Amino acid sequence: MSSITPDVFIDKELSWLSFNERVLQEACDKAVPLIERVKFLGIYSSNMDEFFKVRVAAVRREILLAAPDAPCKNQELMNRIHAKVLKLQDHFDETYHALMKALARENIFLINEKQLSDFHSAWLRKYFKDQLIRHIAPLIITKQNKLINNIDDDSTYLCTSLQKGDKSRYAFVKLPNTNLPRFIELPHEKSSKNRHYILLDNIIRHCIDQLFQPFFDYDNIEVYSMKMTRDAEFDITDELEKTQLEQMSNAIRKRLQAQPVRLVFDRNMPSSMLKMLKRSLSISSTECLVPGGRYHSFKDFMDFPKSSRRKHSYEKVSAIESSQFSAFSNSFDAIKHDDIVLNYPYHKFSHFTELVRQAAFDPAVHSIKINLYRVAKNSHIMQSLIDAVQNGKQVTAVIELRARFDEQSNIDWTKRLDEAGVKVHHGIPSLKVHSKLCLISRKEGDGTQLYAHIGSGNFNEGTARFYTDFSLFTANQAIAREVKHVFDLLKRPYQRDHFEHLIVSPFNSRQQWLKLIDDEIDNAKLSKPAAITLKLNNLVDKPMVEKLYQASQAGVDIKLIIRGMCILIPQLVGVSDNIEVYSIVDRYLEHSRVMLFHANGEQKLFFGSSDWMTRNLDERVEVCTPIYSQNLKKMIIDTLNIQLSDNTKSRLIDQEQSNLYKSRGNRKKVRSQMAIQQYLQGYEATQAQKLANSPTPIIYWQTDKIQKKA
Repeated sequence: MSSITPDVFIDKELSWLSFNERVLQEACDKAVPLIERVKFLGIYSSNMDEFFKVRVAAVRREILLAAPDAPCKNQELMNRIHAKVLKLQDHFDETYHALMKALARENIFLINEKQLSDFHSAWLRKYFKDQLIRHIAPLIITKQNKLINNIDDDSTYLCTSLQKGDKSRYAFVKLPNTNLPRFIELPHEKSSKNRHYILLDNIIRHCIDQLFQPFFDYDNIEVYSMKMTRDAEFDITDELEKTQLEQMSNAIRKRLQAQPVRLVFDRNMPSSMLKMLKRSLSISSTECLVPGGRYHSFKDFMDFPKSSRRKHSYEKVSAIESSQFSAFSNSFDAIKHDDIVLNYPYHKFSHFTELVRQAAFDPAVHSIKINLYRVAKNSHIMQSLIDAVQNGKQVTAVIELRARFDEQSNIDWTKRLDEAGVKVHHGIPSLKVHSKLCLISRKEGDGTQLYAHIGSGNFNEGTARFYTDFSLFTANQAIAREVKHVFDLLKRPYQRDHFEHLIVSPFNSRQQWLKLIDDEIDNAKLSKPAAITLKLNNLVDKPMVEKLYQASQAGVDIKLIIRGMCILIPQLVGVSDNIEVYSIVDRYLEHSRVMLFHANGEQKLFFGSSDWMTRNLDERVEVCTPIYSQNLKKMIIDTLNIQLSDNTKSRLIDQEQSNLYKSRGNRKKVRSQMAIQQYLQGYEATQAQKLANSPTPIIYWQTDKIQKKA
C-alpha cells in the first residue's frame, strides 16, 4: 500500500461539526413537522454544549501543554473550529427566526417582553411574584466575589448592569433550570385562538425591577444573556486509600471549577460588559467567544410545548411485538426455542425489562449479572434487580461510574443497589466498561442453563424509544459461557482471556477486525467477491481507516453508514475509490453498530457496543457478537440494505464535508427508518405465522452447533 499522508484524514472535530450541521439540516427541512423542527434546534444546541465540554476542551489542553517552540497545529485546528462554529451559529440564528415565523403562521407565538399586551403584562407580574421570584437569588459582583467560581456550567445567566450616573454595578441572575418550565403559556385573551408562549428569560426581563428596586438605587438597568461552558474532563487521582466511588464524587465537584472553553453572549451586549465578562472569567485566546442572539440554552427547545394539531409532530408509531416472545408463556422458553434479535425502537424494549422481571421471581433462576452504563431515571430494570435480591437471587451489577455526564446518577444507583444487597462493582479501574451484557443462570434438569443478552445500546427505557439499537437474546451455551467469561474478567482482569465467538475490547477486537478485513483483501486479490459494510457511530481510529484504504486499493467494495465523526475520506483516486460513506439523520438517533464481511459468501455478521475509535478498541471493555442464525442474519442484512437505499434522509460524506443529500433521481422515495418499521412489521407477521402453523421444535444449544428434537 502507498504511504498514508495526513491529507487523507479529516480532523475528527471538524467531522463532528459536520455531523451537527446535519442535525441543523433537520431543523431546516420543511418536510419535517414544525414542532419537531424546533426540537432539532434543541438537539443541535445540546450537541454543541457537549462538543465544547469534551472535544474543544481536549484541543485547548493540547495547546496549553504544548512547548512554546512546538508547531501550532492545534492552534490552527482551534481557529478552524472557531470559524466553523461561528458559521453554524449564523445558520442557527437564521433557522430560529425562520421557525418563529413559521410558528406564527400556525397561530403559535413565542413572544418577548416587548410584545406583551397590558393583560399579559399584568398576568406575568403576578406570576413572577407568586411563582418565580422565590427561585431567584442574584449574584452581586464585588471584588471579593469571584465570578468564575460561582458560575454554573451551561446555565443561562442574565448579566445585569445597574447604572447610577457614570457608575455601573453588575449582577448575574441565573435562569432557573429546575422546578419551572422554560416555556410559559399565557392565558387566552377574549376570543383569540392564538397560543402565546414566553420564555422564562423574558419574564425575568419584564419583571427585573421587581427584583432589584427594593434594594438598589439606579437610574437605568440593562440586561443581556450569556452562557459559559467548562472543560468536562477531569483527573481521578490514584489514591489507594480512597474507593473509586469517593474519587468520582470528588472529581465531579472539581468539574465545577474547571476552566471555561466557550462563552456565548448576546451580540448586542455593550463592549464594556463583554470586557468585564472576559476579565472576570479569565477568557483568553484559547477559548471560543461565540456572539449569538438574546437566548441561550436552546437545548430546552427539545421540550418545546406540544401542539394540538397532529401535523406539527411526528406521527405516533407503535413499537412492534416480538412474535417469538409472544408465542411462549415465559421469556426463557422463547429464547431457548431459538435466538431472538430485537431492533429498537421498532421493537418493544419491554421484552428485555420483562425478561429481567421474570428472572427476579422465577424459582429456577439463581443469579443475574448485568453491565450498567446509562439507565433511566425511574428504571424498571433496577427495581427488578432489587426484587431479585429480595427473592434470594445472587445479583451482580457492574456500574460504570465514568459514564460521562451520568456519573452522579450512577453513583446514586450504586448506593441504592448496594443498600438493597446487590453486589456492585465497577469493573477494571483502567478501562471503562461500555459493553451491554446481561447473563441469567437458571437451573434446568440436572444442570445450569445460561441465558445471555448482548446489545449495542444501553439498558435504558427512555433512550430505547428513540435510539436505534440491536439486542441479541441467546441460549447458545458457547456464547453465553463467553459472556460469563467477560464478567469474570471484569472482576479478575488478570485471568487468561480467550474468545472463539465474541469480539471483546481490549482483548481481541483490533486484531479480529483487522483479520476480517485482511480476509476480504485476500479474496479480492484472488478475484473473488469481497465486500465490507459497516454501520458505526464514529470511525476515527487511523490504523483501522488505513486498513480500509488498503482494502479499497485491493478492490474490496466498502460501504459505510457513519452517523457522527468519520475521518476517512471516500472516493479519493488511488486511495479510497471503492469506498462510499453515508450518514442518516432522522427522527431516531442511529446508534447501532453492525459489521458485515462477505467472507466468500459466508456473510460474517456482528453487532455490539463498539465503535471504531481508539478508545473503543483499546481502552474500554466492549463486546460484539456474531450472528449465526441464517434467518436473523438475513433480517439484519435486509435492514442494512434498506439504509443503503435511503434517498430521503441519507447524506453523502465527502472531502468537503458538504452534507449533500443522496440523489434520488427517478427512483422511488425511500426513507429508511420508516421503511425498516414496515419491513419488521412484515417480518414479525411472517414469523408469527410460522410459529402458529408448525410444530414447535425444542432447540438444545450444547456447543455452537444446533441439535433439534421434534
